[in-house]
Amino acid sequence: MTRCDAPAASLRKPDSMRPAPGRRALARAAAGLATAACLGATLSRPAAAQAPWPNRPIRWIVGFAPGGVGDLTARLVATKLAAALGQPVVVENRPSAGAIVAAEAVAHAPPDGHTIHLTTQTDAIAPALYRRLPYDIMKDFEFVSAMTYFDIVLATAADSPYRTLGDVLAAARARPGAINLGSIAAGNAQNLAAEMLRSMTRTDMTVVTYRSTPDLLNATATGDVQIACEILAPALSQITGGRLRGLAVAATRRFPGLPDLPTTAEAGVPDFVVKSWNGISVPAGTPRPIVERLNAELAKVLRLADVRNRFLELGVLPADPAPPEAFRAFVAEEGRRWGAAAAEANIPRQ
Repeated sequence: MTRCDAPAASLRKPDSMRPAPGRRALARAAAGLATAACLGATLSRPAAAQAPWPNRPIRWIVGFAPGGVGDLTARLVATKLAAALGQPVVVENRPSAGAIVAAEAVAHAPPDGHTIHLTTQTDAIAPALYRRLPYDIMKDFEFVSAMTYFDIVLATAADSPYRTLGDVLAAARARPGAINLGSIAAGNAQNLAAEMLRSMTRTDMTVVTYRSTPDLLNATATGDVQIACEILAPALSQITGGRLRGLAVAATRRFPGLPDLPTTAEAGVPDFVVKSWNGISVPAGTPRPIVERLNAELAKVLRLADVRNRFLELGVLPADPAPPEAFRAFVAEEGRRWGAAAAEANIPRQ
């Protein structure tokens, strides 16, 4: 008889080695609980990984005060994104010098897609202006997409004797130091653009900075500044209203809302092409599917007719759809470009 054919009685453990009935029941119960726990853990991991996004309101941190063009565009897009995503998108304004407070808040937020950042050229410029930042713009963010572009306009008073950009540059060459070239806040995009214009045209214009856009535009309208370098959006109503005269837009194409305003290339300064911009980023480590979903939903929003019409009224243009990698490359290049402009203008780092 083989071992497998042995009677069951011969294979039984002696009574002294068998657990008591109560202990057997406890052992079976413990084994069942352990199995259930393992199974539950196994099943819960995929469920957590596939948790729906978003599952609560999204905070959109903006580094500027309410009412500005960046804030207005963010609020318009936020309303549309909320409808597409099924959760509120709440704009939170955290203005500060260099928009640093807003960027820091997002850089250190959980990377779960529920905190997004209005990234602008100010963020790209900041490393050239500040010795220490509480974040690294290229390492602490995942870039989602560009959103809008803001043309830079050169303007003068409506009753100015200068009818064209060429007239202003000719006067600047004839009278070195006599032409005031106005901008706001030393170190921002408009100020660096003014310095670039002075350098590219090899003119000795005096760059004068003002605390705010209204101050600059008023000084231009009254003739204290002969030429202003400012974002088109806040100047648009004063140009169309006849208080200012547009000289040129620093772009490769004319602005649709001002079809008679020439580009800087048409005005004789082809290399002076600059623009302000904004877009969306999220904390580094945000899952790729969330980044791609945000990118896709933003692209849909930017194609909506009512959004595009409102942008035109605000003096801004929607960005073309592009993958996240394109926006990352753009931000990196903007950092290099504006950093070089700041160095050439001898703007000290704070």
